[in-house]
Amino acid sequence: MTQYPKPLSALQTLRLGSVARRAQVGRTLPWKLVALVLLVGGGGFWWWKTHATDPASSTAPKMTHTTTAGASGRRFGGANAAQPVSVQPVRQQDIRVTVNAIGSIAASNTATVHAQVSGVLQSLNFKEGQQVKAGQLLAQIDPRAFQATLGQTEGALARDQAQLEGARIDLARYRDLLAKDALPKQQLDTQVALVGQLEGTVKADQGTVDNARLQLSYTRVTAPIAGRVGLKQVDLGNVVQPGDVNGIVLITQTRPIALFFAVPAAHVPLITARLRANETLPVEAWSRDGTKQLALGRVATVDNVIDVSTDTIKVKALFANVDDALFPNQSVSVRLQLDTLTKVLAVPQAAVLRGAQGFYVYVVNANNSVSTRVVKPGAIDGDWMAIEGPLKVGENVVIDGVDRLRDGAAVEVIAADPKQRAGANAPAGAGKRSARNAGGAASRPRGAASRAP
Repeated sequence: MTQYPKPLSALQTLRLGSVARRAQVGRTLPWKLVALVLLVGGGGFWWWKTHATDPASSTAPKMTHTTTAGASGRRFGGANAAQPVSVQPVRQQDIRVTVNAIGSIAASNTATVHAQVSGVLQSLNFKEGQQVKAGQLLAQIDPRAFQATLGQTEGALARDQAQLEGARIDLARYRDLLAKDALPKQQLDTQVALVGQLEGTVKADQGTVDNARLQLSYTRVTAPIAGRVGLKQVDLGNVVQPGDVNGIVLITQTRPIALFFAVPAAHVPLITARLRANETLPVEAWSRDGTKQLALGRVATVDNVIDVSTDTIKVKALFANVDDALFPNQSVSVRLQLDTLTKVLAVPQAAVLRGAQGFYVYVVNANNSVSTRVVKPGAIDGDWMAIEGPLKVGENVVIDGVDRLRDGAAVEVIAADPKQRAGANAPAGAGKRSARNAGGAASRPRGAASRAP
């Protein structure tokens, strides 16, 4: 009797499948490892052929390092390298003794133009910001009501003047009759009183006429002072009144214009002495950053008291300001010239250093070495400083590159302006062309070797 195998259970089926998969993975894993090793080995061989055996790539880092080291040695100086420095010769020139301060611009006079009568504003006869003269017409108010009032008062004056003239004629007639004893004296006295009364009436009428004429003139708004007008405060067609706070326009007198600033009280004797001698004390107004000179003026006067809290005194200077470069309430830097030192030794301010021995400068000798000279600094005028010390006119002092200098160090003089130094004007592509040429030279031996039989 034929026996058939018993069917496998589900658990046995799963176990047999897992064993088969493990066997298949075991057979394919060695081949994958071999392929990975060959791939890594091939990549390493390719990198070694293209980099390790390339003379240009192997020497490029060394060349770059050498060039950088050379440049660093030239700029900062090695053990025996000359330090590059910039120099300026010692001069003999005039140096101004100045005082620096911060000041505020103020108008010489300020006037707010108000309407003196009420009425409708008919016209504005100025441009905002323009210069006007004293008495110039600025605005026109509707004058018709004031013209009518003037006409009424002039009519009353004419009437009373006619009555006065008739009374005077009667008075003359009465005096003739009284002389002939044909008129009582009482009637003459009455006529005299009437004439006096009419004379008073005429005077009152004349005052009324003058007032009406004055009110009519107020409809023409004119500039009370010469100066610069600001922005208008009213528009055409509005009713203006004397009580308006802002008025019609503001006028500031800016020609001349005033500058107020404070200086240390120690300078008061010199300033007052020069003012009493009618000498001019120049004052320069500069922008706040000190880069642009705005105007040149002179000291007008000084205050009569010293501020004890700051130990300073206020000074007032005047500027013509014909170009309107200065504005009221503008803040400016101030340079007050107190005196002038004539024909003194001067060096650039950047050349003066301070050390343990005091103030000193580096002087470049004939053998391109430097030596220190102790000096006494003085007044500063712009970039130049007055000094006292063992220096001669024409000697070169170092103004740039003093970081690593020492007494007796060797130096190489270069231009103070970077644009004038060697190589500063080379074409922009020169560096790239040099790099390409260097790269080509390095690659040519490799190409030649590849073409060799």
